[in-house]
Amino acid sequence: MTSGHRITIERSTHHVRVLSAGAVLAESRRPLVLRETGCPVRYYIPPEDVRTDLLTESDTHTYCPFKGTASYWSRPEAKDLVWAYPVPKPDVAQIKGHFCFYEAEVVEPSG
Repeated sequence: MTSGHRITIERSTHHVRVLSAGAVLAESRRPLVLRETGCPVRYYIPPEDVRTDLLTESDTHTYCPFKGTASYWSRPEAKDLVWAYPVPKPDVAQIKGHFCFYEAEVVEPSG
């Protein structure tokens, strides 16, 4: 990482849910929490907890000098709604294959 830029990744037991147009696209109690300098906290969700059948792979790819090249997926109502790093840089290898959504709700435990 360059001076002043930092990424931390930790396992979490937060209950995270992603909704789009009334459909539950992802729900997990085992996301990875990624904190990156200058960016909002992001939850990277294991593929087993994502309804990939409701997503369509997009032609969009972006490059991050710290994480690598991201691939994107869309819904009819939301282009490039989710991304993943199929081959992340070694410093963030834990996020490989996990999906990240722009909007993820952390569901507070009841009681």
